[in-house]
Amino acid sequence: MTGIFALDLPWLTSRFDVATGAIDGVPSVQRYLADLRGCFADARAYEAALARGNPLVYSVASVEPAHGAGDLHYGLAVVHPGRVGGEYFHTKGHLHQWREAAEIYLGLAGEGAMLLESERTGETRLVPLGEGHVVYVPGYTAHHTINTAAVPLAYLGVYPAAAGHDYGAIADSNFRSVVVERDGRPVLLERAAFHA
Repeated sequence: MTGIFALDLPWLTSRFDVATGAIDGVPSVQRYLADLRGCFADARAYEAALARGNPLVYSVASVEPAHGAGDLHYGLAVVHPGRVGGEYFHTKGHLHQWREAAEIYLGLAGEGAMLLESERTGETRLVPLGEGHVVYVPGYTAHHTINTAAVPLAYLGVYPAAAGHDYGAIADSNFRSVVVERDGRPVLLERAAFHA
């Protein structure tokens, strides 16, 4: 065989397991409740939940081939069901270091949502993400995923190799809004006005 396919390219094809969030041969990053201090709006409810245990909130396995200008990276994530106070379990969230970079999320299993917040205008949107959903995240947009169901939410994110992840910007200022359960449904509330 000649050409690119004769090379050893272990990332050229991968098998993944939606139930576990694992990609064959790829390490997984696991985030437990203790890793998410400051991410939930109700600090007292967070401390009370942590005193009861330290559950796995989400995991991500990422495939990141060489950093060529046209390369793509992708990650398989699973967000587990649960709440801190009324706020649903969610990922930390991030902006991209290369702010212009967009991202595509493909819902594989479960039911949830994405919180999108424009860095430029502050506009916030809550969009559904579940099995069969595709969400386009434009550049300059902070985003995180939220599990709003009683089963794990699994999804695939695809982004430019040059995008990078800026978690610090979110850690410093957090999202302006929170998603909480009200009467069995997810509701978007302003963080500043949220009273647990």
